[in-house]
Amino acid sequence: MPDRGGGPTGPRIRVGRPSRRVRTLLMTLGVLAVLGMAFTMFAGFWTDWLWYRSVNYSSVFTTTLWTKIGLFFVFGLLMALSVGVNIWLAHRLRPPLSAMSMEQQSLDRYRMGIAPYKKWLLLGITALVGLIAGASASGQWRTWLMWVNGVSFGQKDPQFHLDVSFFAFDLPWYRFMLGFGFAAAILSLIAAALTHYLYGGLRITSPGARATAAATGHLSVLLGIFVALKAVAYWLDRYGLAVKSSDFKATDSWTGLRYVDANAYLPAKTILFCIAVICALLFFATLWRRTWQLPVIGFGLMVLSAILIGGLYPAIVQKFQVQPNEQAKEAPYVAKNLKATREAYGIDDAKVSEYPGTSKTEDKTKLRDDVSDTASIRIMDPNIVSPTFQQLQQIRNYYAFPTNLDVDRYSKDGKDQDTVIGLREINLNGIPKNSWINDHFRYTHGYGVVAAEGTSAGANGRPKFTESDLPSKGDLGTYQQRVYYGEKTTMYSIVGGPQKEIDYSDDNGEKTYTYEADSGVNLSSPINRAAYALAFSEPQILYSGAIGEGSRILYNRTPKERVEAVAPWLTIDGDAYPAVVDGRIQWIVDAYTTTNGYPYASRTTLGDTTADSLTATNDSRAVVAQQNQVNYIRNSVKATVDAYTGEVKLFQWDTQDPVLKTWMKAFPNTVEPKSEISENLMAHLRYPQDLFKVQRELLTRYHVEDATTFLSGSEVWQVPDDPTNKSGDAVPPYYLSMKMPDQKEQAFSLTTTFTPNGRDNLSAYMAVDAEAGTPGYGQIRILKLPTNTTVNGPKQVQSQFNSEQDIAETIRLLRGGDSEVEYGNLLAVPLDGGLLYVEPVYVRGGGLKYPLLRKVLVTYGGATAFEDTLGEALDKIFGTEEATTEPPEEGEGEPTPPPSSEDPTVQEALDDAQKAFDDGQEALKDGDWEAYGRAQKDLQDALERAEKAQDAADGRSGGTSSPSPSPTGSPDSG
Repeated sequence: MPDRGGGPTGPRIRVGRPSRRVRTLLMTLGVLAVLGMAFTMFAGFWTDWLWYRSVNYSSVFTTTLWTKIGLFFVFGLLMALSVGVNIWLAHRLRPPLSAMSMEQQSLDRYRMGIAPYKKWLLLGITALVGLIAGASASGQWRTWLMWVNGVSFGQKDPQFHLDVSFFAFDLPWYRFMLGFGFAAAILSLIAAALTHYLYGGLRITSPGARATAAATGHLSVLLGIFVALKAVAYWLDRYGLAVKSSDFKATDSWTGLRYVDANAYLPAKTILFCIAVICALLFFATLWRRTWQLPVIGFGLMVLSAILIGGLYPAIVQKFQVQPNEQAKEAPYVAKNLKATREAYGIDDAKVSEYPGTSKTEDKTKLRDDVSDTASIRIMDPNIVSPTFQQLQQIRNYYAFPTNLDVDRYSKDGKDQDTVIGLREINLNGIPKNSWINDHFRYTHGYGVVAAEGTSAGANGRPKFTESDLPSKGDLGTYQQRVYYGEKTTMYSIVGGPQKEIDYSDDNGEKTYTYEADSGVNLSSPINRAAYALAFSEPQILYSGAIGEGSRILYNRTPKERVEAVAPWLTIDGDAYPAVVDGRIQWIVDAYTTTNGYPYASRTTLGDTTADSLTATNDSRAVVAQQNQVNYIRNSVKATVDAYTGEVKLFQWDTQDPVLKTWMKAFPNTVEPKSEISENLMAHLRYPQDLFKVQRELLTRYHVEDATTFLSGSEVWQVPDDPTNKSGDAVPPYYLSMKMPDQKEQAFSLTTTFTPNGRDNLSAYMAVDAEAGTPGYGQIRILKLPTNTTVNGPKQVQSQFNSEQDIAETIRLLRGGDSEVEYGNLLAVPLDGGLLYVEPVYVRGGGLKYPLLRKVLVTYGGATAFEDTLGEALDKIFGTEEATTEPPEEGEGEPTPPPSSEDPTVQEALDDAQKAFDDGQEALKDGDWEAYGRAQKDLQDALERAEKAQDAADGRSGGTSSPSPSPTGSPDSG
């Protein structure tokens, strides 16, 4: 197919060629550059494959990879063929001669310019659009896998009577296909039109017909395909109404059909579908009629119909039918939304019962004995005492605890008790002589569990440790204490080779260790070492002598990171927590399956819904969401990560969840059945916090089941802000063992409170049975307080605490000198029709820069107490103060005020202790072990003087006190 145009060519100009040496050098550099880029791409692929193989989840890698590759090539090829064929066809249909107009003379220059390169230009254009389309399609691997593996929900939507799986699994894929079709049609239309214009098939300024018959037929078919796709879009939009989000005054985010959707938009979409089909046929008819008249008229009518039928008519229905009688019109659709939303979020079986909010018992002394039976009140706040664990149990500077500790249950003497627990993880910031060898070879792991009773305090307000010291010992028995995988373990380590690791230190010096598990990736292969040197931008991995036979590299070491990697289709709860199970430390990670395609269920934003005052100060507690906007969620998987080996196990928890079943079909043999969960592991599983936070946010509106009440908005609640700090963020839910009014015994529970929208008094109390493996697990109970009485909410209770003159004066004294007061979790417990509030108060002071429990605030029925122990505060509240002369109840401890900063002898000794500690840290950084030993001796002497001075001061005042702890740790810390 020769091109028109041409003309005389100018004289050829001979350009000197580079010398052979230069050409060889340039070619060598080019080859090296290509090989370098190829190996860089290979390194990322290879290291990913090695990691997935090391954790025995290679099928996840291969399934995901082949799905992406398949989608890339299929849809890339389809797009390239679509555009390329239409360019070729437009070129083939060009007119034989063009009119010699100024327009065509100008275009002749372009035609001559591209004539020698037209084949390469065609290949380049098609390859470019193919690569872009393929890359976009490969990102839809989740949509494809859900569509091809989707299972039935066994539930039908109330409007179209289709299984929910159609909306959750099928509709997203159909929409992607439709979007791809639109893109292909538009790009083909643009490419064909430009080609026709370039070769004279379309004319803008030339006299005569504006388009040849061939160009008219070609472009009309493409326009017909576009309009036909629009007809399909109108048809799918009908079903999309069931999962469409819109603004509605009854709720911030409404999903599903309303009256105007069912009676205006739905018929409008059907009519527009029919019009679009007719319009598409008119475009196809131009192949025979060779005129644009009818299709253009049809297209104009379609656009006008879309404006009138699809826009104006629904607005008229909303204005003149719905608004004058909104409640009656919307009530049936609100009822559908209520039912679907409650089912989608698992809150449909929540038990809502009336609760008076005030006690019926006149003699309060009778309630004193009921408190212990009602709740095991936790006064050790895991979000406050981490610095105390750090200073008392860090032992060495290269260990650290998480910012927020966890609450679990452990059995002692046959009775479960709430326990605050944390792991002593590796802290790279505390490693002496920070270097590559120290960071990645010698200091590789943490050591041991530290745990304390949650319901009691020890001497001087310290935690009452049940597992402590190094190596850890206590109630947990014998277990593998080394922590190679943890929340703070974010750096890679190379273990198992010739370089020995620091295990731990005791009075006899440092103990060394060599990693014995087969976790991680073997670095014996030069290819592996080169790949990781490139992937981690660390060339020393390639040639370091510290790497040898048996060396293995450990990375992706945080529990949430590992679970997310092996199950990229799961949403990960923000709080992974450790437990000692069958002689191993296991990280337990809750994971969710989600979708945003549940018909009629209102959507929520996970990032916003799960945010509270803890996530605001600790990003590591944020949910890891695959989909941020969801309208269906299930805690379908319980995962464990071994703290020593890093082994990841996924257990099917919700055996009925169709979304999980779909993913299990897509990734077979990755999730173990629920029956594989051991009894010991089951004892530590609990109801997850992020799911609870999502449910409590939905229950602020969806606790009502009556559509009229929902529409009125009179029963809307809100989650109160955390009153113990000034962050302005929601109060976090709290774990504690307690029993609700309809329960016969205590159960490990997750609790929260609600206040009316825009007010601070209490409107409801919510608890869920969080103890896995029990018949009541997951049962949500809501105590709804009467609207005609006012019961103090958390903010009002905190304000009441702060406004009590005696309490305020005591707080002022506790803040004397350089002391700081910190409020712990404000716990609420239902008791005899009323609400018992308990809040521990911690003090950092007297030279000790970590919190110790000093006071306990309690309020019930308008009475407030602020005492040294929980028992004393309860005695005062319930009128049994004479009991305070007796020894405190076992486990309650005797928190006493910190040493007065006004006592010069005590303060002087503490200042000396602090100075000795600082000197020791400096010596440790410099590697001066002799100076470090002297500093430790000075620290011990100063602490002994402080203890004697405090005992003397107590003798003068007639009080008693336990020895003050070290300013920054035990005498051998460092």
